[in-house]
Amino acid sequence: MQEDSKELGRVVQIDEGRIKDHLGELVRGTVEETLNAMLDAEADTLCGAGRYERSPDRVDTRAGSYKRKLHTRAGEVELKMPKLRTQTFETAIIERYRRRESSIEESLIEMYLAGVSVRRVEDITQALWGTKVSPGTISNLNKKVYEHIEAWRNRPIEQEQPYVYLDGIVLKRSWAGEVKNVSVLVAIGVGKDGYRRILGVCEGHKEDKSGWSAFLAHLKERGLRGVRLVISDACLGLVESVNEYFPEADWQRCVVHLYRNVFSHVPSHKMKEVTLLLKAIHAQESQASAREKAEQVVAKLRAMKLRTAADLVAEKIEQTLTYYRYPPSHWARIKTNNPLERIMREIRRRTRVVGAFPDGHSALMLVGARLRHIAGTKWGTRKYLRMELLDQEEIEKQLTA
Repeated sequence: MQEDSKELGRVVQIDEGRIKDHLGELVRGTVEETLNAMLDAEADTLCGAGRYERSPDRVDTRAGSYKRKLHTRAGEVELKMPKLRTQTFETAIIERYRRRESSIEESLIEMYLAGVSVRRVEDITQALWGTKVSPGTISNLNKKVYEHIEAWRNRPIEQEQPYVYLDGIVLKRSWAGEVKNVSVLVAIGVGKDGYRRILGVCEGHKEDKSGWSAFLAHLKERGLRGVRLVISDACLGLVESVNEYFPEADWQRCVVHLYRNVFSHVPSHKMKEVTLLLKAIHAQESQASAREKAEQVVAKLRAMKLRTAADLVAEKIEQTLTYYRYPPSHWARIKTNNPLERIMREIRRRTRVVGAFPDGHSALMLVGARLRHIAGTKWGTRKYLRMELLDQEEIEKQLTA
């Protein structure tokens, strides 16, 4: 009986390595076949007819193909890139001359900026994708991506942007053996068509007047115009810079940021009550009623022995009521800096892995890469606000004047 078991064990031995290799080949084969089929379909669309098909709609014909390699998560695949007789075949599926998926390129750059050694990067790429990446490849990859980011960062701003959100993020960089702060300033806008756009990103050194002035000058030189409302925190020098470069624009202080400033002077056991009081101010139906409510809240805070918080509300609350001058359906999205705050949280999450950047330019490039990615997602393709309401309100004001 034991001899039979031994014989059976020899019969059903499993070579796990060979099975993994076989499955890998199957996956690579499927990826390769699918990509080539998509390229063929794209070429047929550009030609206006399928291969060898006679059609009055045909505008071009095939002229063979050439081979390209592409490194994917499934391994290296071989693509047959179609050639056309009169048109240049530029695929929307795979960028021209691209060898790796963008996710792999981003990962390589992040590893490099995080201080991972080139030898370690080679080992990681070998383990993950089955191919080693040379030091020259990493250097060339960084240069290529930096060129794209710089071109995107300096592109013209072609449309009026009635609403502009401003914020900055402080990152760490190495400087003469010490770790110093470097600020990266970001602006997004809502254009006249109602869609959001990332307007710009610059290195600010510090979030002071000189940094904000340089950033706003950069935006204006690229064509930023038609600004009616700027939404931001009360950053040092920001409001002065806005008044200097966009004197006709209103300024809305972020409601949430003011709340946070007030909360720093409120004990934890009174936090909930104070929160409800502050929210009641911005739940009013008009600017006049919001002012009246603010006076009541200030009196209530003084009665609660919260003098510093009361003084802060009395002095700064007017800065948070500017949004009442704009269409009511816009209020929820223009009274805070939340649209930009969400993006800044994503940037902080992506840059945390780096720790201290080798220089400010590297910090700017990684932030720019993330912003460029966000701009290309659904974030920028969904209508955010009905901006025609701004013009309607302006007409109504002129008629009642």
